[in-house]
Amino acid sequence: MPLSGRVKAGVAAAVIALALPFIGHWEGKENAAYLDRIAKPPVWTVCFGETDPKYAYEGAYYSDTQCVAMLETRVRGFYDRMSKVAAVDKIPVSVQAAMLELLYNIGDGQFNSSTILRLANAGEYKSACAQLDRWVKAGGKTIRGLVNRRNASEAMCLRDVS
Repeated sequence: MPLSGRVKAGVAAAVIALALPFIGHWEGKENAAYLDRIAKPPVWTVCFGETDPKYAYEGAYYSDTQCVAMLETRVRGFYDRMSKVAAVDKIPVSVQAAMLELLYNIGDGQFNSSTILRLANAGEYKSACAQLDRWVKAGGKTIRGLVNRRNASEAMCLRDVS
């Protein structure tokens, strides 16, 4: 049975509430834009990993309050995009939160064609969570910070999975 609008909004709020501090912690916050040279090609980044050129560009600077507001807005937008490709009315909150943080980190293109999305949509939640450790490379190299992040994300992912 499809979820009502009120229930869907509650699920979305729960997913975002779980994912937001996780994303903030692992992205870290830089108020002044910097050139991320690990990315190929290098990309301007600001606040909590924001790479949209309308916000992240040479010389950009945001207050802590602006960075938090930007993160909240962007995560809500990513959730909306995720809900178009993921069976959010069936997938447990913790699995959705892990998927949302992965989407925020890797972007739509890679996420939308990912095995984690396919498995989660098929109801194979443990297998979906196990896919997170495949996303540990940046610039073609395994990054220890991504290994740590994905381990933590997998633990979060499995929280609501029996």
